[in-house]
Parts: sequence; structure tokens; C-alpha cells
Amino acid sequence: MLDVKRLRENEADVRRRLARRGKPLDALDQALALDRARREKLTRAEELKNRRNTVSKDIGRLKKEGADTAVAQREMRALGEEIAALDAGVRAAEAERDARLLTIPNTPHDSTPDGADAAANPVARAWGEPRPLPFPAKTHVELGAALGLFDFERAARMTGAGFPLYYGAGAQLERALIQFLLDLHTREHGYTEIAPPFVCNTAAMTGTGQLPKMKEDMYYIPSDDLYLIPTAEVPVTNLYREEIIAAPLPVKLTAYTPCFRREAGAAGRETRGLIRVHQFDKVEMVKFCDPATSYDELETLVRDAEDALQRLGLPYRVLALCAGDLSFAAAKCYDIELWAPGQQAWLEVSSCSNFEDFQARRAGIRYRDSAGKVQFVHTLNGSGVALARLVVALLEHYQQPDGSVVIPEPLRPYMGGRAALTRG
Repeated sequence: MLDVKRLRENEADVRRRLARRGKPLDALDQALALDRARREKLTRAEELKNRRNTVSKDIGRLKKEGADTAVAQREMRALGEEIAALDAGVRAAEAERDARLLTIPNTPHDSTPDGADAAANPVARAWGEPRPLPFPAKTHVELGAALGLFDFERAARMTGAGFPLYYGAGAQLERALIQFLLDLHTREHGYTEIAPPFVCNTAAMTGTGQLPKMKEDMYYIPSDDLYLIPTAEVPVTNLYREEIIAAPLPVKLTAYTPCFRREAGAAGRETRGLIRVHQFDKVEMVKFCDPATSYDELETLVRDAEDALQRLGLPYRVLALCAGDLSFAAAKCYDIELWAPGQQAWLEVSSCSNFEDFQARRAGIRYRDSAGKVQFVHTLNGSGVALARLVVALLEHYQQPDGSVVIPEPLRPYMGGRAALTRG
């Protein structure tokens, strides 16, 4: 949520920054109008309360003098009624203003590139070269069928399309990747592992910005007011909801969770195999940072995700998202994409964002600065990384002419020493 004080004092700057997203500013106009109406009502109510205090004193004086207080009493009642109506109007305007504020996205950071959509995202850097295959590349669907790694048909019968079922060595590979990523982030990158709930309530979803904008893309249990989490970012960030963080900053947390996304607007996109699914596993990294260092921390967050991909030997590129392609809550974001030979395409496996104090204001997450003053913390998160597309890229990158798939060296201890996935 944007700071109301910032909107009042720096309206032109906020408008300029939001305009870079290329979206209408109607909600901003409405929020500012409601804020002005609220302040006008508040000012008038304060004036009347001062008048009421004066009248109250007059009534006391008149009573001591034995004078008639009827006129003053009538004025007192009229003032009370008008003040009550104004106070109710202040509360209503404030509630409506805050509801509008929840629909306004974050302002892009100055270092976020200009651009209208994903086509304008520049490549910040790349690592490795796509492996040239001296034979026709198979897709992960073909490889998985031949090696017995997945069973999409049985999954569809028990749940519906878009929910994967890993089988045998496929399930072991998924578990190996999760364990490898958690061990890397906790043992070498300095993150503390947590195991959060896989469902969160409306307040938690609102705190990180999933609500109200992305309601249609999430699975909801109305009887319990619970959502299946679309990312571990939600429960991990909400760990400190409505708290003042006592631990020294930065606080670095990592967690594995499954992620659930309806993706209601994704009709017509690629849905075969693991490219676009409604449930997938992910290891997430979250940081709570001092505002003065949050952009340095963003760079190290991206490097931590890159380190995992480098150790797996998978070529990737890092994109700096332009203002028009930023997520709702992000001020700056990098995407990491892996090359998948069977798809002949780059697949996003990580998104690393600095939300500045946008989520912290919504969720009430604060810290004490060096002077002891309570301030809103900066929150960051990044996929470290998402597994469905990681599995796609890994299988397609390491496929061999005989249909087997070489297992990267760092994963072999988690696969019982196995060096390759083979038939039978």
C-alpha cells in the first residue's frame, strides 16, 4: 500500500511513477478525492467539537447564574448530532479511501527500465550456452513417458488437467531438487528454513498484495476464509505481520511449499506437461531489510538463485522487468529464465523482487532504526527456484541420444548415487 502522506505531499511524483506502468490512474484519483473529503469532514468536526466545548462551558456558567439554558442545550444537541454524522462520514471516507489504496500498485523504482510489456524487458546478463544437441531434441513429456517419470493421465482422472503426478524416479528427482535447494540456501547462503502452512487467510493474502487483484487466480475455501497459497511468499512474509522485528536486519528465510494457481486468465496458453500447471513445488527466499540496503540485498537475492542454477549447469539469462511488466506489488524485479531445448524456448523459473515498504504497510511489518524510531521494513522475495519448469529444463538439457538423462553431479547424493535416469 502506498503511504497516504506521500500521496498528499508528492502527488506529482507518484503520478509520474505510476504512469510508467501504462495503466489508468482512476483508483489514485478516487483515493485522493476520498482523502480530501475525509480531511474536510475531520476539520469541520474538530471545529464543531471546539464549539461544543465552548457551549458546554456556557451552560455551566448559566446554571451557576440561574439563567435559562434552553437555547444553549438545543445548540449542544444540534452540535452533537452534526458531529456524530461527520465522525461517521470520516470513518466511511477513510474506509473507502483505504479500499481504493489496496487496488493501487507499487511505484516503479527509478532503475526499473521503461517499457509497456514483456517484449521490452532487457537481458541484464546471461550464464552458460544452450547445449547444442546432435540429435532431434525430445520434450520433457516424451522423455518422461519413456522413462516413467510422470503420469499425467492418472493425475487428470483424480483431479483434472494441470495437476502433475510424479512417479518413481520422477518423484525422487523432485524431492532431490527440493532438498538440494534448501540445503544450498541454508548451509551456504545464510537463510533460515521454515515450514509454513500451505493455506492463508484473507488478511495474509491482502498483506502481500495477492488480494484483491488476484482473487480469481487463487483457490478459495469460503467456509474457512482460507486460500491455498500461490507462493510461499505469502506465509513467510506474514510471519512478522503486525509485529516489530526484534532480530537484526536483514532477516533471511527460505521455505519449500507446493503452490496453487488457478490462472483463470491463462486459457489458450501452453498447458501440456509441466510448462503451465495449477500445482507446482517451489523453494522460496524472503528477506526483511533496512530500506538503506534493500537494493543491495536484491542483487544478492538474485545471485543466490543464480548460484543454484550454475551448480546444476543449466544455462540461463536474467531479465530486468520493465515498468509495464512489473507485478502489482513490486518496485523492481528480475526474472531468471532457463533454456529448454525441447521447447526451443526460455522458461521463467525465478522472479526476484523488491517491494520496498509496500507489503510492510499492508501487513504492519516494522523495525526499529538506528535511532530507535519504528519504521516500515523493506520486503524482498525470490524463487529459489520454481521446480516444474526447472525439471523441464533439466530433463531437456541433459537428455542423451539413447533417451536417458544425465543427473547433474550436485543432485546425485540425493538420488542414491544414481548418475542417470534410464529406461527400466
